[in-house]
Amino acid sequence: MSWQWLMFSKHLQDLDFERLGWEVSKMGFDGVDLTVRRGGHIEPENAKAQLPAAKEALKKFNLSLPMITTNFTDASDKFAAEVFSVAADCGVKFIKLGYWRYREFGSLQQLVDFARKSLDGIARLAERNNVCAVVHTHSGNFLTASPFVLAKLLEDFDPKFVGAYVDAGHIFVEGGLMGWQQGLEVLSAKVRVVACKDFAWFRENNRWKVKVVPIGEGIVRWKEFFACLRQIGFDGPISVHSEYEGWTTEQVISQTRKDLPLLKRFASESDNSN
Repeated sequence: MSWQWLMFSKHLQDLDFERLGWEVSKMGFDGVDLTVRRGGHIEPENAKAQLPAAKEALKKFNLSLPMITTNFTDASDKFAAEVFSVAADCGVKFIKLGYWRYREFGSLQQLVDFARKSLDGIARLAERNNVCAVVHTHSGNFLTASPFVLAKLLEDFDPKFVGAYVDAGHIFVEGGLMGWQQGLEVLSAKVRVVACKDFAWFRENNRWKVKVVPIGEGIVRWKEFFACLRQIGFDGPISVHSEYEGWTTEQVISQTRKDLPLLKRFASESDNSN
């Protein structure tokens, strides 16, 4: 099974499209997961003009643009319909949505119901444009911290138009022993996109916190994770998240040049058919 490897552009946002394409191509990626959101590579109101330009710039370096990352959580959000339409015209297949915050114990069911109503509209918008909106697993005070809650959110939605975006780092943070594996299994029919980052726990000021660390230095058991992806028949893109907070662009590029080959090696070694 051959997966398409994408570079998430979040920490390369000071690069223009040409430089982005050049750097990402040199790193060995197949394409880019481009931020189209406030403070991103493209502001939502500029998508109509800039997204086609980004696609053409990346194409010069033999890079595809199968995915964008947005902050939309409702089809009525300003510029959501326009961004979905322009993305579809540019051949984008997957559109990452934003997040719903889980703030108070006792509010879970109400928040699930609210999010599902929002996803109804998103699903219609995605179907109209023949794209797939994906909901990301994110640890912490987010509704989708738990894969089991995400599975509840996605019930009855056609995964062709609304699917799961499983982040290895985040599901290991919330289920580091076997919860990640059970969560991945319960989502197996819905997984359309995967993210790769690694986390480690650190004790600071008498509190435990997680930070992104280089691939292979954290809690993610990569070979097991990739083996599970193969078992469920996952065939979507994999977005590599070099979210090294406080690092310079050059530092991020340098580390990602090490991370990607390692991820590919772990993926290859997880394939029993080799």
